[in-house]
Amino acid sequence: MKNFCNLETLSTGLAMFAMFFGAGNIIFPLGLGQYAGDQTTVATLGLLITAVFMPFMGVLAMILFDGNYRAFFARIGKVPGFILALTIITLLGPLGSTPRCIALSYSTLKGTFPALSPILFSAFACIGIYLFSMQKNRILEILGYFLTPLLILSLASIMLIGFLHPSTIQENDTSSFKMFLHGLIEGYNTMDLLAAFFFSSTILGILKDKQTNYKKNSKDYLTLTLRASLIGGILLSLVYIGFSTIAAFHSHGLETANKEELLNAITLKIAGPYANLLICLTVTLACLTTAIALIYVFSDFVHKEVFLEKISYKATLAGALMLTFAISTLEFSGISAFLGPILQICYPGLILLTLLNIAYKLFGFQPVKVPIFLTFIIVGFIYFLGSSWF
Repeated sequence: MKNFCNLETLSTGLAMFAMFFGAGNIIFPLGLGQYAGDQTTVATLGLLITAVFMPFMGVLAMILFDGNYRAFFARIGKVPGFILALTIITLLGPLGSTPRCIALSYSTLKGTFPALSPILFSAFACIGIYLFSMQKNRILEILGYFLTPLLILSLASIMLIGFLHPSTIQENDTSSFKMFLHGLIEGYNTMDLLAAFFFSSTILGILKDKQTNYKKNSKDYLTLTLRASLIGGILLSLVYIGFSTIAAFHSHGLETANKEELLNAITLKIAGPYANLLICLTVTLACLTTAIALIYVFSDFVHKEVFLEKISYKATLAGALMLTFAISTLEFSGISAFLGPILQICYPGLILLTLLNIAYKLFGFQPVKVPIFLTFIIVGFIYFLGSSWF
């Protein structure tokens, strides 16, 4: 118990939570609770499978591969694996999650500061992210010791207010199975499984760099990362359950609110106009903590794997943030509309790849390429035929 709760394990677990938990991870459980009503429990179960359990499996897989994502993705072939890894990291970085964090932060802040310019906000956000991401070896300390405790305090405050002022929950006549599937698919939008592949590698790499005796005691690092991921997973689950439940009770009359405005609307409803400061703090912290981690893993990957370290990390980081700035001007809804089809096609194949790679490491299971490629083809075929998932 002493080892589990030591400062390094706890700090790493808090950092992992902050890395995974972006502003979008606030919005999607809120949207789920708003839609599911009295079936929120069933829907949240589906969300937890794809947004917590599978990312945890991703972390476990990367631990078994000792943080070597090249070896992980090469199981489907060296070239296809590299292309898949580059696609995933680009979606996590400047073409997806990072600008989505900035766009959602602006959507929430503009309710309090209507004169706020989206261009200026995105520019200053990117500059701030750059300053925090410059020092690679300080990321765990920045996230684990400073930003994450403030984020958790903000989230806990909103949930406490919501539970202290319960309201009438709405009925939903959708079948429990369809509601479960809805939660399952909604978990794709968190993109946490994709993030798990690279966050785990990043954390293991930073922990190795901080210690000179890594090779002698490598199991200690794997154990620490596994325990830290449990801390992060528990915190994520609590927040998802809490926010989906609050939305189920308090979203009545807010059906016309866009997803990106839902946090603002619900918090104002349950806490009054003075809650604006709390909303701003929560969303800003959630955006900042995840955006720092996302843009770091993208820049580090491109710096090492694409540019082969011929272009500096700081120059790569600057270029990534310029592209992030451009994409963030599409706003949250535009970015989500772009990401949705890609995630629905890719996620089942990535889930299967994760499970097969775990089976390979633990039980020596060999076949990977054929089932993975068939999954991508079948899911893509179903999607483009226009069939409904749920």
